[in-house]
Amino acid sequence: MTVPAPRRAHPGFRPPGGGPAAHRYVPRAGVTLAGLCLVAATAAAAPPAPDTPTGCGDLANGRLCLRGPVGATGRYTTAYRRQGPGPGPAATSSDTSVRLGYQRKNTRITAFPGWFGTRRLRQGAAALGGRVEMLPDECIRGVMEHDGTVFVTKWSCG
Repeated sequence: MTVPAPRRAHPGFRPPGGGPAAHRYVPRAGVTLAGLCLVAATAAAAPPAPDTPTGCGDLANGRLCLRGPVGATGRYTTAYRRQGPGPGPAATSSDTSVRLGYQRKNTRITAFPGWFGTRRLRQGAAALGGRVEMLPDECIRGVMEHDGTVFVTKWSCG
C-alpha cells in the first residue's frame, strides 16, 4: 500500500478553518475587533462639542476670537468679524479701526493687555497676531478696543 505525498501549499496559503496554521489568524481578527469597539466606545462617551469654539466670544455686533496654542508659547491671532447692526464699529465704514491684542492670567495675577496693533476693518473684518510667551499654567483671552470701549473673549486655559 502506498501513501500519497502531501500537497505543497503555495505561498500565502491559509488553511480553511483548521490545521496548525489557522490559529495565527484568529488573534489578529480579535485584536482588530476589540480595537474598533474601543474606538467606538470612546467616541460615544466623548462630551459634545461646545456651541462656540474655545477662544471666541459673541458680541452684540460681531464675533471676537483668539486662536493659538493655548498653554504654550507660540503664534496667537486675534480676529474680529462684524455681524450686522449694533453698537461698536460700523459695518459700512472702511476707516473704522480697532486695536487687537490679548490678555494673560494665572492663579496670582491678571496681566495688562498686550497689543498686536491697530487695524482698519476691511469688509467688516480685522485680524492681527504675533508671538506670545506663555507658561502651561496660564490662561489667555482675546482683547479688542474701539472708541475707548474694550471687548474681551472668554478665558482659554491650557
